[in-house]
Amino acid sequence: MTETTTGNPHGSLYIIRHGRTDWNDLRKLQGRTDIPLNEEGRRMAAEAAKEYADIPFDICFCSPLVRAKETAEILLRDRDVPIEYDDRLMEMSFGIYEGVQYSFSIPDCPVNRFFDHPETYTDAVEGGESTPELMARTGSFLCEKVYPRLRRGENVLIVGHGAMNSSIICNVRNLPLTEFWSVGIENCKLKKLM
Repeated sequence: MTETTTGNPHGSLYIIRHGRTDWNDLRKLQGRTDIPLNEEGRRMAAEAAKEYADIPFDICFCSPLVRAKETAEILLRDRDVPIEYDDRLMEMSFGIYEGVQYSFSIPDCPVNRFFDHPETYTDAVEGGESTPELMARTGSFLCEKVYPRLRRGENVLIVGHGAMNSSIICNVRNLPLTEFWSVGIENCKLKKLM
């Protein structure tokens, strides 16, 4: 039984990461670079649509980047669930390092600090975004768009990205930034946050 059928006055919050892209497979930093799903990514989204078909979503909030949009559209293709796009759900910007392949093979690559110690990534690379900036924009999104709907008993789905989804999870669960990556963000695997 879902929470909405048991009479719980609060809705549920779910989050999912987009399907695979060629840049995921090549281990390139994507960030805000608008890379589409590849065939494997589309297959993953279609499988997720079947796997999660019985979960009653009232609204889907989605990143406007094409890999997330495609995932949301495939996931909800045969369902009457509105999709609302919000720039605050875009992936973290890695600035001049977007498109870099195997960043960990580059000695002293400053972006790697975000992956190893996100709590220390307070000075972003050129054109990029810091961990506090990411946390602030997703926090404001939750307060403005998500929490009011949950209080009305709606079930909310967020379709996004690895780092952005991790920041949502940290904000919702009040996790320290040292645990930023602790939940694990697999492609097309739904997580229920509340």
